[in-house]
Amino acid sequence: MKLNITCIPGDGIGPEIVAQAKKVLDKVAEVYGHEMEYKDVLMGGCSIDAYGVPLTQETIDAAKSADAVLMGSIGGNTSTSPWYKLEPSKRPEAGLLGIRKALNLFANLRPAYLYPQLSEACPLKEEAAAKGFDMLIMRELTGGLYFGERFTKEVDGEMVATDTLVYKESEIRRIAIKAFEVARKRRKSVISVDKANVLDSSRLWRKVVEEVAKDYPDVTLEHMLVDNCAMQLVREPSQFDVVLTENMFGDILSDEASMITGSIGMLPSASLNDTSFGLYEPSHGSAPDIAGKDIANPIATILSAAMMLRYSFNLDKEADSIENAVRKVLEDGFRTVDLMQTSKGEGFTQVGCKAMGDAIVERIVNL
Repeated sequence: MKLNITCIPGDGIGPEIVAQAKKVLDKVAEVYGHEMEYKDVLMGGCSIDAYGVPLTQETIDAAKSADAVLMGSIGGNTSTSPWYKLEPSKRPEAGLLGIRKALNLFANLRPAYLYPQLSEACPLKEEAAAKGFDMLIMRELTGGLYFGERFTKEVDGEMVATDTLVYKESEIRRIAIKAFEVARKRRKSVISVDKANVLDSSRLWRKVVEEVAKDYPDVTLEHMLVDNCAMQLVREPSQFDVVLTENMFGDILSDEASMITGSIGMLPSASLNDTSFGLYEPSHGSAPDIAGKDIANPIATILSAAMMLRYSFNLDKEADSIENAVRKVLEDGFRTVDLMQTSKGEGFTQVGCKAMGDAIVERIVNL
């Protein structure tokens, strides 16, 4: 199978971690008899430096012509980078919003999995960490408060800011369908998170999700208010499988879920449209302070590549081989510096970004 992939290395540590993900994908292609074809394009701060804008039409066209997009991290140091002296629409992160809109990427998938080998890094109580957890936050990405009408004006002598939260039935239905389809590949459980006791948008959300659930009788559905969900994530995360929610709630809850794993450097993500096309990236930022030092953790980007194989190419065995290789590397005691700081005892080997990529490549086998 030929896999046509557009790569956006991005800023900071982005080029380093994308290079390691490519190396792992090349090994998978060798083991399973596939062909990888990559095209690198600019987006973010590096695009501002080259073209004066964070996202060009060339990058959008390259993404649209591919089967999937693999991306590193975007942005820089907000206090020192000249990029952040520009108006918001010209800053690096504006490229993210732009490409999501251009590619109609409405479904954001962020897994949060506690590796047993990293349980010491989990900030939760020992009894909660001991149960482990393996959840996926399914966040609606192109609607809601972040995309509604907003304005600030003076009213009766004082400034008033307004942000509008809008959801269409069709927007809710399509993300709900994605959540139930993904749940069928996992443990067949969906918890839909809203604020239906207060918000009209949440009441519509709950109504539409219940309608979609009727088409998936093999998947259980539970509703949970967002404040309760935030508490349950730190009390008993093992209860969650697929968490379905709207844009702002998903933004907050996915960050909370990422931190209870102990290291954001381990967490991949995917953004999908209504076909098999997706954009895959790590959940962490560009970490410009460590760029070029060969100490970044590439695992989140490598696991994002595994998600790409699973969701855009339906290559589950190949995705499993990457995920198994990551587990084996951790079992064998290899740690990048961020993981080393939370690993207690002896028997660990600190490695750099390239060496971690090499170690994972060595453990890719045909399952």
